[in-house]
Amino acid sequence: MLMMDETIRYTACTISSHFCRCFDKLTDEERVYLDKQSVAIRYKKGEIICKQGSFVSQVMYVKQGLVKVYLDSGNNSLVLKIIPEGNLLGLASVSQEYNTYQYSAMAYIDSDIQQIDINVFRELLNKNSEFAKEVIDILSSNSVQIYGRFFCLTHKQAFGRLADIILCLSERIFKKKEFDLPLSRKDLAELSGMSSETVIRILKKFHEEGLITINGKNFIVHDYDRLQQISDKG
Repeated sequence: MLMMDETIRYTACTISSHFCRCFDKLTDEERVYLDKQSVAIRYKKGEIICKQGSFVSQVMYVKQGLVKVYLDSGNNSLVLKIIPEGNLLGLASVSQEYNTYQYSAMAYIDSDIQQIDINVFRELLNKNSEFAKEVIDILSSNSVQIYGRFFCLTHKQAFGRLADIILCLSERIFKKKEFDLPLSRKDLAELSGMSSETVIRILKKFHEEGLITINGKNFIVHDYDRLQQISDKG
């Protein structure tokens, strides 16, 4: 329960925070069975991994890389989340009620994906309750994150949204203050729901104020506290 002086923090972060541990719950026999019904595929940067509306045939595990999950209307797109290594893709389709992908996914960088036969995945959900519980936890975490993201895209100003994205990249993807960002300014604009010009202007402002240092693709986060304050104020 929240105390009266506690603040609920909503973030525009798109990055999965729940590391997948469901495979640890499988028995040795189940793990061998799953591996036999899986195939590893490498996707190049920019390649489509699954297409919204196409028939579902597998659940995918991101062994290495970075994947963008998004909705696409043909004219417009909305990024739902970014999936780093150690996470599952396609869980929204494990229910037999949905036989098509509800979103598209694209490799942000070169990515290694383990494709698991969806019927085998469903079979293991039915047989192993601990495995199923972990998958439910992932689905719940995903839902909470997307709710917070939509709140921020609706109510936060541009500075707050971009501060969210920078904090998420540093804390959840690279887990350090200095990193080489594989995403373009256009990608950052897409993630934060604003134009590329606005992102460039705000990054310049953050740089001038000593919050970050940018040198090409190299980012250094200097002041987490002030970025968090900007995020909180929206």
